[in-house]
Amino acid sequence: MATINVVSEPRTLPSGGITTLLVLSVRRNRLASVGLVIVVLLCLLALLAPLISPFDPYEQDLYAVLSGPTAQHWLGTDNLGRDLLSRILYGARVSLMTGLLCTFFAAMIGIPIGLIAGYIGGAMDSILMRVTDAFLCFPPLIFILAMSAALGPGLKNVILSFTVFGWTGFARIVRGQVLLVRELPFIEAARATGVSRFRIMWRHVIPNTLAPIIVAVSITIGVAILVESGVSFLGLGVQPPTASWGKELRVGFTYLEVVPLFSLAPGLMISLTVLGFNFFGDGLRDALDPRLKGFDR
Repeated sequence: MATINVVSEPRTLPSGGITTLLVLSVRRNRLASVGLVIVVLLCLLALLAPLISPFDPYEQDLYAVLSGPTAQHWLGTDNLGRDLLSRILYGARVSLMTGLLCTFFAAMIGIPIGLIAGYIGGAMDSILMRVTDAFLCFPPLIFILAMSAALGPGLKNVILSFTVFGWTGFARIVRGQVLLVRELPFIEAARATGVSRFRIMWRHVIPNTLAPIIVAVSITIGVAILVESGVSFLGLGVQPPTASWGKELRVGFTYLEVVPLFSLAPGLMISLTVLGFNFFGDGLRDALDPRLKGFDR
């Protein structure tokens, strides 16, 4: 994965910096554009859920249990007579919030670790990377499931479990980019003028590693949503009666032959959300790759 300003010759960015570069990259890459449209639509559905949901997601209608799609209930009802469309919309809020919080906390831990390891190097780099490798020895999903089971069910514990493992990816990505950036001439010039190590890292090195970090963030959000859904499906995530795609999928699986949409609808939403974030991240990675013709002029 490559980034801006990590080649031997200086490259000219469009006026406006990294924000303008990202906007132009999305416009030039169809995959990123499709992913961005999906993500924006899902975020709007989650934010507007209280306004557009036809029913209260916790309201039960015991006379319409496990009903199919009707004019009143577009996707039918669940095993307690609750409107499935309303629970899907409110479930989007849980999944997106979980994905954002998991990614935020993982990035807040992993980015400083990767920055310190890559810039300082030496014994510090060896210690931090060995700790990172120790975490990476465990299969990610097994590690998160085991930690969630040890801490107990609940959304907070899922976020904590993902954060404890998720920071490793950011640490390795940032370290790799810092190893390239720290040898560039403008960094050497900053050292020669007596600029402090802390100022160089945060004012000069980090801004030149933003592109791969942004790509990693978009992909990690999708992974976190998938992990939360899987953990909730196994009963270790969001607890009833809170609406969650993973929880709805688990309960609906029991009634798959009676009401197929009970499990198919949340499953499709999970797939669409993960694909949207992955499309956006992969598209940005392709658009920001300096080996491709882009903003070199």
